Amino acid sequence: MGRLLLRLLISALALWLTTLIMTPHVTITAYDPSVTAYVVTLVLVALIFGIVNGVVGGIIRVVAFPIYVLTLGLVSLVVNGLLLLLVAWISSLLGFGLSVENFGWGVLGAIVIGVISWLIGIILRPFTRGVERR
Repeated sequence: MGRLLLRLLISALALWLTTLIMTPHVTITAYDPSVTAYVVTLVLVALIFGIVNGVVGGIIRVVAFPIYVLTLGLVSLVVNGLLLLLVAWISSLLGFGLSVENFGWGVLGAIVIGVISWLIGIILRPFTRGVERR
């Protein structure tokens, strides 16, 4: 449970930093202008992002495995951009959340989120030795 919560917080932090870097093109809209609502919105969008990436992304990666091999993995950029746009669409249906300008910014946003999550994971790795793995 602790590892899942840690991954959720890393994703939320990566989403926040991505929106700071790519502000006019990738943004987070909270349901209320307060800081608490913004943080809750970040965590909810990170939860949606994790579910979409785990379920839909997992299915796509299994089904499209030959395409991944054929393109040497470059199709993953397209898939991750589309998954980010899907997260934006789902969160907009809920009335808050992620907003991505277009597909190109979705691909770039997915790359930035991936790099930032990777860097945060590397930084936190020495501190997470005691968190259980299952």
